[in-house]
Amino acid sequence: MSSFVTALKSYGQHFLNDKMVLERISGLVKKYHSDEKIMEIGPGMGALTDFLLNEFEHVTCIEVDNRCVEHLNKKYEAKKSRIEIIEADFLKLNLKEMLQSPTAIVGNFPYNISSQIVFSVLDNYEQVPFMVGMFQKEMGHRIASPEGSKEYGVISVFAQLLYDVTMEFDIPPESFSPPPKVMSSVISMRRKEEINLDFDFKLFRNIVKAGFNQRRKMLRNGLSGIASKELLQQDIFQKRAEQLSVQDFINLTKMIEKEK
Repeated sequence: MSSFVTALKSYGQHFLNDKMVLERISGLVKKYHSDEKIMEIGPGMGALTDFLLNEFEHVTCIEVDNRCVEHLNKKYEAKKSRIEIIEADFLKLNLKEMLQSPTAIVGNFPYNISSQIVFSVLDNYEQVPFMVGMFQKEMGHRIASPEGSKEYGVISVFAQLLYDVTMEFDIPPESFSPPPKVMSSVISMRRKEEINLDFDFKLFRNIVKAGFNQRRKMLRNGLSGIASKELLQQDIFQKRAEQLSVQDFINLTKMIEKEK
Protein backbone atom coordinates (compact mmCIF):
# COMPACT_ATOMS: atom_id res chain seq x y z
CA MET A 1 0.00 0.00 0.00
CA SER A 2 1.35 3.45 -0.83
CA SER A 3 2.16 5.73 2.05
CA PHE A 4 -0.41 8.19 0.75
CA VAL A 5 -4.14 7.59 0.99
CA THR A 6 -6.23 9.48 -1.56
CA ALA A 7 -9.17 11.33 -0.03
CA LEU A 8 -12.59 9.85 -0.75
CA LYS A 9 -15.63 12.03 -1.31
CA SER A 10 -17.93 9.39 0.19
CA TYR A 11 -16.17 9.82 3.54
CA GLY A 12 -16.15 13.62 3.29
CA GLN A 13 -12.34 13.49 3.50
CA HIS A 14 -10.15 16.57 3.22
CA PHE A 15 -6.77 15.91 4.79
CA LEU A 16 -5.44 18.83 6.78
CA ASN A 17 -1.72 19.19 6.13
CA ASP A 18 -0.88 22.70 7.30
CA LYS A 19 1.61 22.23 10.15
CA MET A 20 0.90 25.62 11.73
CA VAL A 21 -2.82 24.92 11.84
CA LEU A 22 -2.26 21.42 13.25
CA GLU A 23 -0.04 22.90 15.94
CA ARG A 24 -2.71 25.46 16.85
CA ILE A 25 -5.39 22.76 17.17
CA SER A 26 -3.10 20.63 19.33
CA GLY A 27 -2.27 23.72 21.41
CA LEU A 28 -5.97 24.34 22.07
CA VAL A 29 -6.44 20.75 23.22
CA LYS A 30 -3.48 21.18 25.58
CA LYS A 31 -4.87 24.50 26.85
CA TYR A 32 -8.23 22.99 27.87
CA HIS A 33 -6.90 19.61 28.98
CA SER A 34 -6.62 18.60 32.62
CA ASP A 35 -6.50 14.81 32.86
CA GLU A 36 -9.06 13.61 30.32
CA LYS A 37 -8.42 10.82 27.87
CA ILE A 38 -8.05 11.97 24.26
CA MET A 39 -10.24 10.54 21.50
CA GLU A 40 -9.58 11.66 17.93
CA ILE A 41 -12.31 11.23 15.35
CA GLY A 42 -11.30 10.73 11.73
CA PRO A 43 -7.49 10.85 12.06
CA GLY A 44 -7.03 10.06 8.36
CA MET A 45 -3.29 9.71 7.83
CA GLY A 46 -2.39 10.90 11.31
CA ALA A 47 -1.39 14.52 10.66
CA LEU A 48 -3.05 15.78 13.86
CA THR A 49 -2.34 12.49 15.65
CA ASP A 50 1.41 13.21 15.40
CA PHE A 51 0.95 16.48 17.31
CA LEU A 52 -1.38 14.87 19.86
CA LEU A 53 1.09 12.08 20.57
CA ASN A 54 3.78 14.71 21.20
CA GLU A 55 1.58 16.28 23.89
CA PHE A 56 -0.35 13.40 25.45
CA GLU A 57 0.44 10.01 26.91
CA HIS A 58 -2.25 8.11 24.99
CA VAL A 59 -4.60 8.75 22.07
CA THR A 60 -7.59 6.67 20.92
CA CYS A 61 -8.35 7.07 17.21
CA ILE A 62 -11.68 6.24 15.59
CA GLU A 63 -11.36 5.80 11.83
CA VAL A 64 -13.95 4.37 9.42
CA ASP A 65 -11.69 4.08 6.34
CA ASN A 66 -9.75 0.81 6.48
CA ARG A 67 -7.09 2.20 4.11
CA CYS A 68 -6.30 4.86 6.74
CA VAL A 69 -6.44 2.27 9.53
CA GLU A 70 -3.78 0.17 7.73
CA HIS A 71 -1.69 3.27 7.19
CA LEU A 72 -1.96 4.31 10.86
CA ASN A 73 -1.12 0.82 12.13
CA LYS A 74 2.09 0.83 10.08
CA LYS A 75 2.92 4.42 10.91
CA TYR A 76 2.60 3.96 14.67
CA GLU A 77 3.99 0.44 14.95
CA ALA A 78 6.70 1.66 17.32
CA LYS A 79 4.17 3.57 19.48
CA LYS A 80 1.64 0.75 19.85
CA SER A 81 1.38 1.13 23.62
CA ARG A 82 0.43 4.80 23.32
CA ILE A 83 -2.22 4.63 20.64
CA GLU A 84 -5.39 2.63 20.13
CA ILE A 85 -6.72 2.59 16.57
CA ILE A 86 -10.33 1.50 16.27
CA GLU A 87 -11.80 0.83 12.83
CA ALA A 88 -15.39 1.99 13.23
CA ASP A 89 -18.02 4.51 12.26
CA PHE A 90 -18.06 6.93 15.20
CA LEU A 91 -21.82 7.44 14.86
CA LYS A 92 -22.46 3.70 15.28
CA LEU A 93 -20.33 3.28 18.39
CA ASN A 94 -21.91 2.75 21.78
CA LEU A 95 -20.33 5.82 23.38
CA LYS A 96 -21.97 5.20 26.75
CA GLU A 97 -19.96 1.98 26.89
CA MET A 98 -16.75 3.43 25.48
CA LEU A 99 -16.55 6.59 27.57
CA GLN A 100 -15.96 5.05 30.96
CA SER A 101 -13.96 8.03 32.16
CA PRO A 102 -13.76 11.74 31.17
CA THR A 103 -12.72 11.98 27.53
CA ALA A 104 -11.98 14.95 25.28
CA ILE A 105 -13.26 14.64 21.71
CA VAL A 106 -10.90 16.07 19.10
CA GLY A 107 -10.70 16.04 15.35
CA ASN A 108 -10.78 17.41 11.86
CA PHE A 109 -14.37 16.20 11.52
CA PRO A 110 -15.74 14.93 8.20
CA TYR A 111 -18.13 17.71 7.15
CA ASN A 112 -20.94 15.35 6.20
CA ILE A 113 -21.33 14.06 9.77
CA SER A 114 -20.07 17.01 11.85
CA SER A 115 -23.47 18.02 13.28
CA GLN A 116 -24.18 14.39 14.24
CA ILE A 117 -20.84 14.26 16.05
CA VAL A 118 -21.91 17.31 18.10
CA PHE A 119 -25.23 15.67 19.00
CA SER A 120 -23.34 12.51 20.10
CA VAL A 121 -21.14 14.66 22.34
CA LEU A 122 -24.22 16.37 23.81
CA ASP A 123 -25.84 12.99 24.51
CA ASN A 124 -22.72 12.05 26.46
CA TYR A 125 -21.90 15.42 28.00
CA GLU A 126 -21.31 13.94 31.47
CA GLN A 127 -18.21 12.15 30.17
CA VAL A 128 -17.04 14.82 27.68
CA PRO A 129 -15.57 17.85 29.51
CA PHE A 130 -14.54 19.50 26.24
CA MET A 131 -14.35 19.14 22.49
CA VAL A 132 -12.05 20.82 19.97
CA GLY A 133 -13.22 20.22 16.44
CA MET A 134 -12.88 21.50 12.92
CA PHE A 135 -16.07 22.19 11.00
CA GLN A 136 -17.23 23.79 7.82
CA LYS A 137 -17.21 27.48 8.81
CA GLU A 138 -20.97 27.84 8.38
CA MET A 139 -21.62 24.92 10.75
CA GLY A 140 -19.11 26.22 13.29
CA HIS A 141 -20.87 29.60 13.28
CA ARG A 142 -24.23 27.92 13.70
CA ILE A 143 -23.11 26.07 16.84
CA ALA A 144 -21.49 29.18 18.37
CA SER A 145 -24.08 31.81 17.32
CA PRO A 146 -25.92 33.80 19.99
CA GLU A 147 -29.66 34.46 19.90
CA GLY A 148 -30.79 37.09 17.46
CA SER A 149 -28.48 35.97 14.65
CA LYS A 150 -29.76 34.23 11.56
CA GLU A 151 -27.43 31.25 12.12
CA TYR A 152 -28.85 30.61 15.59
CA GLY A 153 -30.92 27.43 15.64
CA VAL A 154 -31.64 24.09 17.30
CA ILE A 155 -28.00 22.95 17.45
CA SER A 156 -26.93 26.35 18.93
CA VAL A 157 -29.46 26.07 21.77
CA PHE A 158 -28.68 22.44 22.61
CA ALA A 159 -24.89 22.99 22.50
CA GLN A 160 -25.00 26.22 24.52
CA LEU A 161 -27.26 24.71 27.16
CA LEU A 162 -24.40 22.42 28.22
CA TYR A 163 -21.20 23.98 26.85
CA ASP A 164 -19.44 27.32 26.44
CA VAL A 165 -18.85 27.46 22.70
CA THR A 166 -16.02 29.53 21.17
CA MET A 167 -15.16 30.14 17.52
CA GLU A 168 -11.38 29.76 17.78
CA PHE A 169 -10.04 30.47 14.28
CA ASP A 170 -10.74 30.01 10.56
CA ILE A 171 -8.78 27.80 8.15
CA PRO A 172 -8.51 28.53 4.41
CA PRO A 173 -9.11 25.76 1.81
CA GLU A 174 -5.44 25.64 0.78
CA SER A 175 -4.51 24.12 4.15
CA PHE A 176 -6.09 20.85 2.94
CA SER A 177 -5.57 18.15 0.40
CA PRO A 178 -7.80 18.20 -1.60
CA PRO A 179 -8.91 21.79 -0.81
CA PRO A 180 -12.61 21.96 0.15
CA LYS A 181 -14.79 24.54 -1.62
CA VAL A 182 -15.51 26.30 1.67
CA MET A 183 -13.73 27.95 4.59
CA SER A 184 -13.33 25.86 7.73
CA SER A 185 -13.35 26.86 11.39
CA VAL A 186 -12.08 25.34 14.60
CA ILE A 187 -14.46 25.65 17.53
CA SER A 188 -14.12 24.61 21.14
CA MET A 189 -16.93 23.47 23.40
CA ARG A 190 -16.11 23.49 27.11
CA ARG A 191 -18.67 22.00 29.46
CA LYS A 192 -20.27 24.58 31.75
CA GLU A 193 -19.12 24.62 35.37
CA GLU A 194 -22.67 24.36 36.60
CA ILE A 195 -25.36 22.48 34.73
CA ASN A 196 -28.75 22.41 36.36
CA LEU A 197 -31.32 20.57 34.26
CA ASP A 198 -34.15 21.20 36.72
CA PHE A 199 -36.84 21.04 34.04
CA ASP A 200 -38.44 18.50 31.74
CA PHE A 201 -35.62 17.98 29.24
CA LYS A 202 -37.77 16.11 26.75
CA LEU A 203 -40.28 18.96 26.75
CA PHE A 204 -37.40 21.46 26.34
CA ARG A 205 -36.19 19.61 23.24
CA ASN A 206 -39.68 19.52 21.76
CA ILE A 207 -40.19 23.24 22.38
CA VAL A 208 -36.86 24.20 20.79
CA LYS A 209 -37.44 21.99 17.75
CA ALA A 210 -41.05 23.13 17.29
CA GLY A 211 -40.05 26.79 17.68
CA PHE A 212 -37.34 26.63 15.02
CA ASN A 213 -39.46 24.47 12.76
CA GLN A 214 -41.30 27.63 11.77
CA ARG A 215 -38.52 30.10 12.48
CA ARG A 216 -40.05 32.91 10.40
CA LYS A 217 -43.25 32.82 12.45
CA MET A 218 -44.14 33.76 15.99
CA LEU A 219 -43.71 31.08 18.65
CA ARG A 220 -47.47 30.87 19.13
CA ASN A 221 -47.67 29.24 15.66
CA GLY A 222 -45.01 26.63 16.31
CA LEU A 223 -46.04 25.88 19.88
CA SER A 224 -49.82 25.77 19.44
CA GLY A 225 -49.76 21.98 19.89
CA ILE A 226 -47.61 22.19 23.05
CA ALA A 227 -48.97 25.14 25.08
CA SER A 228 -52.57 25.97 25.95
CA LYS A 229 -54.55 28.76 24.25
CA GLU A 230 -54.47 30.83 27.46
CA LEU A 231 -50.69 30.54 27.78
CA LEU A 232 -50.17 31.42 24.13
CA GLN A 233 -51.58 34.89 24.88
CA GLN A 234 -48.45 35.77 26.87
CA ASP A 235 -45.97 38.23 25.33
CA ILE A 236 -43.14 35.74 24.91
CA PHE A 237 -45.18 33.81 22.33
CA GLN A 238 -45.17 36.85 20.04
CA LYS A 239 -41.42 36.45 19.62
CA ARG A 240 -39.68 34.24 17.07
CA ALA A 241 -37.54 31.31 18.22
CA GLU A 242 -34.31 32.99 17.14
CA GLN A 243 -34.99 35.88 19.55
CA LEU A 244 -34.96 33.59 22.61
CA SER A 245 -31.81 32.91 24.61
CA VAL A 246 -31.12 29.46 26.04
CA GLN A 247 -32.38 30.73 29.40
CA ASP A 248 -35.59 32.00 27.75
CA PHE A 249 -36.20 28.50 26.38
CA ILE A 250 -35.65 27.06 29.86
CA ASN A 251 -38.11 29.56 31.36
CA LEU A 252 -40.62 28.75 28.63
CA THR A 253 -40.26 25.02 29.36
CA LYS A 254 -40.88 25.58 33.07
CA MET A 255 -43.90 27.74 32.27
CA ILE A 256 -45.49 25.06 30.08
CA GLU A 257 -44.46 22.29 32.47
CA LYS A 258 -46.12 24.08 35.40
CA GLU A 259 -49.35 24.40 33.44
CA LYS A 260 -49.38 20.72 32.57
